[in-house]
Order: sequence, then C-alpha cells, then structure tokens
Amino acid sequence: MSHDVLDLGLVEVAQLIRKKKLSSLELTKACLERVEKLQPIINCFIRVEAEAALKAARRADAALAKKKPLGPLHGVPLAHKDMLYRVGGHTTCGSKIRKNYVAQSTSSALQRLLDAGSIYLGGLNMAEFAIGPTGHNAHHGHCRNPWNPEHVTGGSSSGSGSAVAARIVFGALGSDTGGSVRLPASMCGVVGMKPTTGLVSRYGAMPLSFTLDTIGPLTRNVRDNALMLRLIGGPDPLDPTTASGKPANFEAGLGKGVKGVRIGIPKSYFFDVASPEVRALYAQSVETLRELGAHIVEVKLPDMIRLVQLSNLVLVAEAATFHAKWLKERPYDYQEQVRHRLEPGLLVPAVAYLEALNARARELEAFCAAALSKADVLITPAMPFAVPRVDETDVGGSPEAADMVARISWCSRVANYLGMPALVVPCGLTSNYMPAGLQLMARPFAEPLLYRVGAAFEQAIGFDAHRPPII
Repeated sequence: MSHDVLDLGLVEVAQLIRKKKLSSLELTKACLERVEKLQPIINCFIRVEAEAALKAARRADAALAKKKPLGPLHGVPLAHKDMLYRVGGHTTCGSKIRKNYVAQSTSSALQRLLDAGSIYLGGLNMAEFAIGPTGHNAHHGHCRNPWNPEHVTGGSSSGSGSAVAARIVFGALGSDTGGSVRLPASMCGVVGMKPTTGLVSRYGAMPLSFTLDTIGPLTRNVRDNALMLRLIGGPDPLDPTTASGKPANFEAGLGKGVKGVRIGIPKSYFFDVASPEVRALYAQSVETLRELGAHIVEVKLPDMIRLVQLSNLVLVAEAATFHAKWLKERPYDYQEQVRHRLEPGLLVPAVAYLEALNARARELEAFCAAALSKADVLITPAMPFAVPRVDETDVGGSPEAADMVARISWCSRVANYLGMPALVVPCGLTSNYMPAGLQLMARPFAEPLLYRVGAAFEQAIGFDAHRPPII
C-alpha cells in the first residue's frame, strides 16, 4: 500500500475502508510504521498501543467482511491526548505523579469515537496536567513540531497537533482550557475546534479547570473536524453540565461559501503584541474573505484585559482545588513552571473566585453586544507571533515564564471564560517556514457557521498543499 494514503483526510480514508478499497489493517500498519519513523524525532506519543490497535483493525475488517460496519469512522486509526481515561488503561496526564495511573472510568468523548468504529493507536504527549502553552514536558520529553523539530508544537495538546500534522493519525482529541487545542492547531498547521462550553461531555477527562475545560478535535481539514465534533457532541447523562438537545449538523453548511456573512474585525487587543508578519497574514486573510463575498465590518471590543484577568482567576482557583493534596505532599514531582502556576490558586479568596464565576454570563452578553451585534463571526490571529523555538521558551519557573505564557495565549484565553466556540484554521507560513493560524469566534452553539466560514477560507488559500518537511 502506498503511504500516500496517509496524506488523505479522515472522511476520505473512512470511505475507502467502507468501499473495501483499503483495509483497516493496512492503514493501521502504515500509521504504526510512520510512528516508528517519526516518534524518535517529534516525540508525539507517550504510549503506543500497537498490538491492541492491530487486533482492533483485524476485528474491523472482519466485521466489514460480514457487512457489519461499526460506524462512520470504521477502521480509522486515531490517537488522543493522554488525559482521556479508558477503564483499565494507563493514563499519565503527561505527569510524573500519574505515570502509572490506571483509569477507573472511560471518557465519554473517547467512547463515542470508539463506538463510531475508530481504532485507538495510543496516548499522545501533552504538557504536564494540561498546564502549559508550548508543549514542554520534562517528565516524558518535549513534543516537537513536525514542521521543524527545533520549534514548539503549542500546548497543552502538543502531541495531538504534532501527530495530526505529521500524518501519523487522521484526527485526535485534545482539551482546551485557555487555548490548548487552538494553539497546537495554529503552530502545527492543522484545524482545531474549541466548542461551546457544554457541547461535549467532559466525563472521564482529567480536569484542569472544571468550568473552563472543553474537549475538542484536531484534524487536517475542516470537514473532518466537523464530523468528529458531531460524533462526540451532545448530551451525556454522566456529565450534567452538557447542554440538552441534539447538536446541530455541523457539516450542513460546508460548501455554502461566505457570501453575505458579516465578518467582524476587532479594533483593539488582539494585535497589541502581534508581530508585523502575523499582522500581514491576518490582513491577507481578511482580504481573502472579502473576495469570497463576506461583508467586513470593524467592531469595538469591551475591556479584554479584565476578561483575561477573570479567566486567570477562575483557572488557578479551580486547578489548585484539584491539585491541592499533591501540592502539599509531592510538590517537587511537578515541573517548576507548572508548580509555580498552580500554587497561587491556593491563595485565591472564595469571594473573588465566586464573583469571577458569577460574572461570566453578564460578560458574555456584553461581549456579544459589543463584538457580535453587527457581525456574525469575529476573526483574530490565533497566536500573535511566529512559532518560537523549544530552547527559547524553556523558561522553567523564571519570572519570564508568566510573560511568555500570557503572550502565547494572548488571543485564545477569553473564549473559554465566555464559553464561546472558537475555530482555528491555517492561514499561511511565517518567514521561518512555520504555520500560522486564523481564529474564528462566534456566539455559543454557532459551530456550524464557524465551520462554514472556515471551510470556504480553507478552500480559497489551499494550505493543504503544504506538508511538513519532516514527512
């Protein structure tokens, strides 16, 4: 079998398997061969479950031979951030503390993909306990960017972005609490969705911040992303925070274009720390959408610094709640930067935390009134500067660490606090030949519109013609 099949999208290979033009076993072997080739270079896996994957692929082929397809992802290899639990399986959460942890539950999102017929290839690398925007991990080794292994992948879903970009798997789940799906998507040149809070069940996923966390897919194109979100979305009796009602058909608007869609261009904040070349790529993206027929409007934003501060307060307070026992008993089993980011949460007053929590609905209403009253979609850079190198961002617990975290996640953090959906699609390459991303934001549960705009933009710029040089 030609390894060119690994360049295909998730929907395409699923169709080939269904039509018996490709076997799941062949495809899984090809993916594992690429793991063997690239894992020593990019370190995107914490754990590869090769034998179990091959057995699952054989079962998938046998079921298809008996005309019993398992679902829309029948026989397609995927891998996921190593914080999504499976009963009886190891889940490290990218940490030393949970290096040998055996899960007692199964992630609902992961189970839905397994029920759809996907093959589980293994647990992907991540920032320790999902804390960190770069992908550094001293316990399991830093994940590397397939566009250039000297550069970071983005975090905390580092392995998800790297493995999908490297054409090892056809899609991956990550978690996003302040940009942890969108940053790897932007830095690795793939598509990443942070869904509306409550759209996807968080049951069976390691918590970081239990009111900011979301689970979302990373894929190579918008169509695949919309399919994965449709499969994992919807109410879950195991997670009472999920929204009621059947999710929308996220693929319905693909191919409809953007004619008449009102695209909002922010006047402030998102460009405060942006580099000239990111500004230039953004301007080109705006012009592309204008040429496609979108109506471009300038919008005024509320006080974004206040929203970031509120988001940070909620995050550290909730994260410290989960980690309090370990911070007391095993503080030096954390990486220095992770420990230094967690400890301030132990000092957050209950009144301040509850005020920040209670303000969210009011702040969402104010943000939508300001930014989305005259626009359907707000577009911003996904990250304000070119993808940095691993060595220049390995700052440990130094004073520079907080500033580095703030600047990398400058454009992504507010969507989690407000509970809004945000989609990142590639928008070009910077001068160091690394990907850059465009972020699309909309009102809660407007994912179909984001996919519609993202698909039109994706088709227009043809970024999928670019492949990471490492492949």
